Amino acid sequence: MEIPMNLHMEKSNGTVVLYIKEKRLDAHNSGELKDRMLELGENGKIHLVVDLAEVRFIDSSGLGALLSGHKNTSLRNGSFKLCGLQSQVQSMFELTRFAPGL
Repeated sequence: MEIPMNLHMEKSNGTVVLYIKEKRLDAHNSGELKDRMLELGENGKIHLVVDLAEVRFIDSSGLGALLSGHKNTSLRNGSFKLCGLQSQVQSMFELTRFAPGL
């Protein structure tokens, strides 16, 4: 069962910033993030910044959601950036060699 995600969104100058207000980005909540990013892309919001400052742990589901967001914005000639990575999360990105917009 998915747990509702604490996710905040701000729009500024054609860019949407998604603030993930969770300690974990994993199988329990990553589906909601993926759906939200897909919905934004379908509505023409193709410049995304995902703020991971509060995320302390990310698993393969979380990485998959972010990869999906990256792919979705790239297909629409948009941009996708990550910011605020904690060292544990940064290590996971380095380990998997997936680092969009870092």
